Amino acid sequence: MSNSARPVPVPPDALACCTPLAREPMGEDQAATVAPLLKALADPVRLRLMSLVLSHEGREACVCDLLPAFDLSQPTISHHLKVLHEAGLLDREKRGVWVYYQARPEAMEAMVNLFAAVVPAGTSV
Repeated sequence: MSNSARPVPVPPDALACCTPLAREPMGEDQAATVAPLLKALADPVRLRLMSLVLSHEGREACVCDLLPAFDLSQPTISHHLKVLHEAGLLDREKRGVWVYYQARPEAMEAMVNLFAAVVPAGTSV
């Protein structure tokens, strides 16, 4: 990522703590910190955008790569990407006239950990 692209600061609790819900009940502070991440993903367009970015070659994509998958205008797609970026789920880097988006690894790890079930050996979920 170039020095010109500055990630939006996300509270460390949102990305680092995420005690799996199956291990212990979530506290008020953690819920308040994680809720904006989940809220950003709760929109079907944004959920699809995350999926497209994650599955795109090199795990990064620009609006020009994402636009054909939707019957939406470029400004609308850019708005949804901005919401994901501001929630701390995507990093972005400007290259020429295009902005490329990548999922923040720590945000993806937090989401996976949040819903990780503690499963005894030999048991399937």
